[in-house]
Parts: sequence; structure tokens; C-alpha cells
Amino acid sequence: MSSSVPEWLRAVASTQPTDPHRLNPVLDRRPPRGTTTRPAAVLVLFGGSREADPMCLGGMPDDADVLLTQRASTMRQHSGQVAFPGGAADDGDDGPIGTALREAQEETGLDPRGVLPLATLPEIFIPPSGFDVTPVIAYWEDPVSVGIQDSGEVGRVARVPLRTLLDPDNRFQVRHQAGYQGPAFLADGMLVWGFTAGILAGLFEVSGWEIPWDHHDVRDLDTALAELGEDIEDSAVPR
Repeated sequence: MSSSVPEWLRAVASTQPTDPHRLNPVLDRRPPRGTTTRPAAVLVLFGGSREADPMCLGGMPDDADVLLTQRASTMRQHSGQVAFPGGAADDGDDGPIGTALREAQEETGLDPRGVLPLATLPEIFIPPSGFDVTPVIAYWEDPVSVGIQDSGEVGRVARVPLRTLLDPDNRFQVRHQAGYQGPAFLADGMLVWGFTAGILAGLFEVSGWEIPWDHHDVRDLDTALAELGEDIEDSAVPR
């Protein structure tokens, strides 16, 4: 297994995600002073050809994708939300990378030996759950078939094409009456918002892949979810 970073992923592996339009409340979210937090990590796993496509923005190959899950509707927290594979740290984990790989294997069945970790991002606080989450950026060098491993936690596992997420027709902001507003994506019948959308949007800003989209398109979160046959508990919305 090669250990070199694919050229088309060099920017996301070496540059901190940014928010130049001040639309992304996720990237700078830190716990209030004195807050007790729990360590966690997620795997932001990019797949696709190793070779860059010189004819495409940022060299992104046509088959580039990212691994996402949709949490089971029966979960107590974040039910039904689209997320990166990941979860709480265990005492035996080898740091955030170990946590992200272990959780991703447990949730999707991927083989950690085929994953090349590229970088870790600063911890991001998740208010509803109290987790301090470290995103682990990685490249899927040797992909395997993945799927739901525990239907009590995961309702869906999907390799979502980056071209779908980057399509301007699939990008907008969502707003909730609790005060939250941030980036969102439509992808394969799923609404990607909150923490996951914030990470993706921040990485896309530095990737070289981004296509201009309408930053002024702001939609009601509850309405957007209802159109997909989903809903959300108010307690799951960050404030």
C-alpha cells in the first residue's frame, strides 16, 4: 500500500478548512469554559482514483467520493442525521486516528488496513452531546464493500460522489428557529447539515474543487427535512 498523498487531496490534507463567507458556525465551535467534554473522532474518508484529472477543478477524479452514514432513526441523539463514521474514544484507542478507524470499522465494515490517514483537524465541540470531536482526514487506498453493521446505530452507509455534493443545485444554507444557520447539501435523498456539512464545506473551500453556488439560498431546516420524509428533535439543533 502506497503512503503518498494523492495530488488531488494535497490541499485538504495540508490546509485548515476555512469559512471566508462567514456562513459556517461549525469550524470554530469550542466548549464554553468549564464545560466537561468527552473525546471523540470521526473519519472523513475520501475515495477515488489516486491519479488526478488534469481536466477537472483541483484535479479531482470523476470517481471521487466520501463515506457517509445516516444514523438510525431509533437513536437517542442525532437520530436520522447524516454523519461521518465515528464515535466516542475508548481507553484502548491509539489516539483520534485509532478511534476513527475503529468506529468506522464497527459501523461500516471497512478494513482499516486499506485506509491512509492524512491529517487531523482541531477538535470541534458538539453542544447536544458534549463531545469534543477530532475529524481525521484520510484516503481510501484499498476500498472494500461496506454496509450497515449495527442497525441499532446506523440506518444507511453510502459512498457519496463529491460531484453530487459540489453541484451548486445541491448546495444551500439551512436555518432553524432555535437560531442555527449553516451550510447544507442534498445527496442521494439525504440532507447533509450541521457538523458534517460544516466540515465538508470548510474542506471544499480549500480543496480547489469548489464550484460557485448561491450563498443567499437559505431554507428552513424543518421544511427541508420534511420534504425528504424526515424530522428532527429540537434538542439536536446546536445553538
